[in-house]
This record gives sequence, C-alpha cells and structure tokens, in this order.
Amino acid sequence: MFVGLDMGGTHTDAVLVDQGRILRHYKTVTDQADYTGTVTRALEAVLNGINLAAIKRLNLSTTICTNAIVTGRTSPVGLLLEPGPGLNPAILACGQKNFILSGSIDHRGRPTSSLVEAEIKKADKELRQAGIRHLAIAGKFSTRNPEHELAIKEALSPSYEFITLGHRLSGRLNFPRRVFTAYLNSAVAATYSSFAAAIKSFTAQKELPAVPYILKADGGTLSLEASLAQPVETILSGPAASIMGALALVPVQQDAIILDIGGTTTDIAFLAGGVPLFEPQGISIAGFPTLVRALYSHSLGLGGDSCLEVKDGRLTIGPERRGPARALGGPAVTPTDALITLGRLDLGDRAAARRGIAKLGDELGLTTERTASAILKQMAGEIACHCHALLAQINSRPVYTVREVLEEKQLKPAQVIAIGAPAPLLAAELDEAFSLPVVVPHLAGVANAVGAALSRPTTELTLLADTGQGLLTVPEEGIREKVPAGYTLEQAKKRALELLRARFLRLTPEAGDAGLEVVEEQSFNMVSGFYTTGKNIRVKVQVKPRVTPLKGDGGHV
Repeated sequence: MFVGLDMGGTHTDAVLVDQGRILRHYKTVTDQADYTGTVTRALEAVLNGINLAAIKRLNLSTTICTNAIVTGRTSPVGLLLEPGPGLNPAILACGQKNFILSGSIDHRGRPTSSLVEAEIKKADKELRQAGIRHLAIAGKFSTRNPEHELAIKEALSPSYEFITLGHRLSGRLNFPRRVFTAYLNSAVAATYSSFAAAIKSFTAQKELPAVPYILKADGGTLSLEASLAQPVETILSGPAASIMGALALVPVQQDAIILDIGGTTTDIAFLAGGVPLFEPQGISIAGFPTLVRALYSHSLGLGGDSCLEVKDGRLTIGPERRGPARALGGPAVTPTDALITLGRLDLGDRAAARRGIAKLGDELGLTTERTASAILKQMAGEIACHCHALLAQINSRPVYTVREVLEEKQLKPAQVIAIGAPAPLLAAELDEAFSLPVVVPHLAGVANAVGAALSRPTTELTLLADTGQGLLTVPEEGIREKVPAGYTLEQAKKRALELLRARFLRLTPEAGDAGLEVVEEQSFNMVSGFYTTGKNIRVKVQVKPRVTPLKGDGGHV
C-alpha cells in the first residue's frame, strides 16, 4: 500500500493506494500553527483500521517552503561570498548580513589567491552578535574545487544551526543562481524542519515501517531525512504533485495542457508527447533565479475563492483572495458562490451566495443566474487565454522536457486535463473556452496527493574531469579524485553512473530499481598556444522522474 499526503496552504489531502487503486481519500483544513495536528488528522483518516505493516511507501508534497519564501516568513541568513575578480558582488547581496571575502579559484578549479582568515573571523563575530543562526557560503568556482568553501566553514564558530555550502547544491557553474539557491536553502531550513518534525512524530508514534519521502520540484522524491539538508528542493513541490497526479490519473502520449484549479490560483503545465516540460536553468521564485530543477508550471491568480468585483462596468476575477466564499462567511463574492447559486455545489449558505451574486448582477444589468453563468464562462475564458499566451512563449524557443531538448518541437495540445476541487464543476465552460476535449479524472480534488503517493525517487549529479590537471570532481558528492591523462568521455560516463547509483541508494535506500540515464555529455580539447593540453569533460546523469500509473483509466468524468 502507498500513502500520499499533500499539505497546501489552505487544505491538506491524503490518499491510500492499494494495488494500483485509490482505496481511501481525505481532505482537511491546514492549520498553519499546528502542522503536527494537520498531518495526524489527515493520515489517521486514511490509515484507520489498516495493518500498518502493509504500508510500503509514504510520500509527501508541501507548499510550506514556497509559502514561506513568497510571504517573507523566512529565517535571517548570513551570506559569505567569494566572488573572485570580474564580478560586482553587490547584485548578489541577498542576505540579512553579507560579507565579501578575499580569495579566488579559477574556472579550472585552481586556487589563484588565498582566503584571509581575519575577514572570516570578523564576519563570524558580527554574525554571532546579530544573532543570525543560518548561513550560506558560496564561491564562484566552488563546483570545480570546494576547498575554500570548506575552509570558510571550518574557520567559523561551531554554534550555527544550519549552514549551506553552495557546491553541494548543483554541479552547474551559474554563480548568481547558486548564491540565491544557497541563500533560500538556509532561509527555509527552520520552517521545513518543523514540517519534517511533524511527519517524524507521526511515523514514530504509529511505528510506521515506511521511510517518509518528500516530493521535489522535478517530480521525483527524496527521503525526508536527506531533504533536511536541501529543503530548497521542495519549493514548488505542490505544482509538481499536480503534474504527477494528472499523469497518474490520465496516462497520455500526446501534447496536452494540465490545469490544477485551486482556491487561490490555477497552476498551468504542459506535456510534450505525454512528457512534462522542464525548466532547463532552474526555477525563479520571489525574484530569485535558482538552480532548483523543476517541472515547468505557471501560477495564475485565478481560483475558486478569487475576489469578484465590478469595475467600470466590467467584471473582474482575482487575483486577490480575501478569504473563503460568501456562502462560507467570507467577505467577498467568489466563483464558488456562482457554483453554489447555480446548484452545482451544495455548500454553506446558498442564500448568502445568491445575495452576493445578485448584487453583482445589479451592477452588470443581469439576472442572478445569468451573472453566475457569466462568471464561470469568464473564468474559463481567462484561463484559456492565459494558456494560449504561455503556449506562444514556449513555442518561440526550444522545448525542454525531463528527457531531452526538442529543438524543432511546436506544442499542439490535443486535450486539457483538469484537476483540483472546482475542475469537475467547470468542465463544460473549460471545454467551450479551449475548444479541446477536457478530461476531468475521478477524485480530481485530491490529485496532488495521488501524485505524491505515486511519484518515484530521483536524484542527479555532475561529473567534471580536467585531464590536463588529471583531476575529476563531482560537486554534489564533494568528490575530488585523480584521473590519467588519457581519461575518456566513455570512462567518465561509466564513472558518473556508478556514482549516481551509489548516491541514489544512499539517499533513497527503499527505492529499489530506477532508470539511470546520461542527460548531458561534452568533451572539449583545451589548447595552450599551438598545443592540446588535455580535455575538459562534463557528464550529467540523473534518475529520471517517473510516476506509477493507476490501474484503469482513473475514472474520468
């Protein structure tokens, strides 16, 4: 049996999957002040009376870190940078306290100037005086040689609660993105730790045999214990869960659009031949470009609880959400009130919903029913219009999926997969707005929890070899080892896959078999004067994201 839990900002969903079929599902309100209570309530609901020894997988997705970053509820971070020459470090100073340190390592991993211990000690003193407990350390070419980052950490006091080293986050060279990723990783560490503690508390109390896993932004999972060192990997875990849930509920082999319609937003994603699109450089959040691998998704400020208003004689929907629907005691009229007014949803105080819709109708010169219908039609139309605009942007550049770059690919969606609690109630309007078949799977309202339950573990690493120096490095693993002058690309690929397999088994010991693949391979001659001085080899390997499909067709409606 598999258990999936999706903790969103408004609701938490849980599902129990047995032999490829959804056996139980449950939805509850997320209590931001009591993660343990929320988790316990949801998991106990789906596990009541179940033989816990039969639980083989416990996967979770969460918007905890995303919401903390977007709302600014993060821990203060001290940032220690070694930018070296040729870069203005002021643009990277995102910490609450920032220190630019002397020292540099060149693009081949060779130290070209030394660290100054007095600078590090001075920074250490200021950080402790300011009470900052979370740090991020990043050097420009630390992925080629991490010795300076390690030396900086060693020179600091041992009293800090959490320290991120930039070279352990990704093997890619983009220094600004690595700085921001390291900063965010430390900024959300305490928040994520609280969520992880709630999960650990529940599993310990219930003596669950399954090791908890967390869904990452790339649609794969990582053991909860391993994720504590890299909580930044869980940002946009929620949108990833919706994509993987849609794939599990509606297996598809063609281009398609995925819509996850929630209370506050609609998350939009695309499939190329049934494969999710991918962010090749890494996602951006709250203005910070990062190195976090992620499935492509776009959040539109339009959902079931979006505020409805009439401005200059025109109806507007969102992006603001002021609370729940008027029928549930909220301060503003929402599309949910329109659904209740039309009898599509039996929820709350229908009379209150009708009064709110009628008031909007008076301003628009429409009857109550026509106003409610117009709201839903406009909502679907705005979602479709936004999808078409995103599609035009995507088709103007190479299309990236989790497997390959499709240089000449033009996405031509053949269907729309709609999930989220409002999806079944808006199917007719979406069908008309998109002029495409709209598929709404059974249990669309808990699709994110389904995606979490059925997603498989992933990880990646980058191998860099400089045969001129006779040196091989794997930044994510902190590996530096000697190689002969004749070291080849084929040897590098073989070594990278060996290391990936070992990393995967260490990070996800319960995962079993996985699809290991080479996603990037390069080998360039390095020339000095008229002579070749060696080869620069780069190999990137991954365990590709996968989802276990449900049996049957997911029960489309």
